[in-house]
Amino acid sequence: MAETVELNNGVRMPVLGLGTFKLRGYEAVYRALDAALAEGYRSFDTAAVYRNEGDIGRALKELLPRHGLTRPDVFITSKLGPKDHGSEARAACEVSLEQLGWGYLDLYLIHWPGKQGWQSEDLRNREVRRESWEALEEMYKSGRFRAIGVSNYTLTHLQELLGSCKVSPAVLQVEYHPRLVQNGLLSFCRETGIHLQAYSSLGTGSLVKEPKVRDVAERYGKTPAQVLLAWALRQGVGVIPKSGDPQRIAENARALDLAMKPEDVLELSSLDSGTRYCWDPQGVV
Repeated sequence: MAETVELNNGVRMPVLGLGTFKLRGYEAVYRALDAALAEGYRSFDTAAVYRNEGDIGRALKELLPRHGLTRPDVFITSKLGPKDHGSEARAACEVSLEQLGWGYLDLYLIHWPGKQGWQSEDLRNREVRRESWEALEEMYKSGRFRAIGVSNYTLTHLQELLGSCKVSPAVLQVEYHPRLVQNGLLSFCRETGIHLQAYSSLGTGSLVKEPKVRDVAERYGKTPAQVLLAWALRQGVGVIPKSGDPQRIAENARALDLAMKPEDVLELSSLDSGTRYCWDPQGVV
């Protein structure tokens, strides 16, 4: 599983990684990461709000030597918590680095376009976004972050950022699946050199039961989850399926083996209904 994408600053990032949302407790983290490394995963996605950065850093320190790997062999992503937007951003970046314990991160994202506790329509959100990005730029220029980006940004938020940033975002991480086909956002990212990465590829589990997804899976002899991941990968969209189950971690890895036909990609895309299973950032000014 060596498939990677070259980001706009030349850093290479695996197109498939392990998501760790809701993965709590050292034993659970260790078990999931051990299984993932054994299956060839080299990218791990966490965030300050997941409250597992420390466990992930500790587990990787133990596991990498056992798998014959060193720190440069893996790609670690974390994210700025919404409560730390603005003047607290730089200190929060340092906390993530300290928790993970490696001295640098491969990718760091602003997790949400608004500040926790503020109304979505509060115009101060624009100012804290700018302050937070400046903090990420400082960390990037110092070499502590190899790449920086954003999560849950809309097209409007991205355009605002590109109008003022000194370092362009390398990655946009958003909810993206056949019921939420954000073609306009994907096209904009392609035009501006931003890599789109999907979370909630399975629609929090709902999409694996979708008849059309099951039909496509049967034709390929794959699981519905593998088909949903391959659907995004076929479009050049990265995926970070989350799981703590070794069997599912192994199954998800096989999505890279599925060369889905364009007509099947289109068939699944026809499910688009604008449905979100997670958070909706569209109201954040």
